[in-house]
Amino acid sequence: MIRWLIVLFLALVVFNWLWPYMNKIGLGKLPGDFRFKVFGREWFIPLASSILLSLIAGAIGKFV
Repeated sequence: MIRWLIVLFLALVVFNWLWPYMNKIGLGKLPGDFRFKVFGREWFIPLASSILLSLIAGAIGKFV
């Protein structure tokens, strides 16, 4: 279970780092993406965007 927590934390860090680039292409503004402030830092949880990216990656993997 600790592995999943580490993976989740790392994924959140990566998505927060990539957030400005994702906004340029329209990701991060979908209805399932959450933003909130905790301890003076803005956090971004891109639930809908990550599902969309996963479906795209799966489709590419299936056809390649």
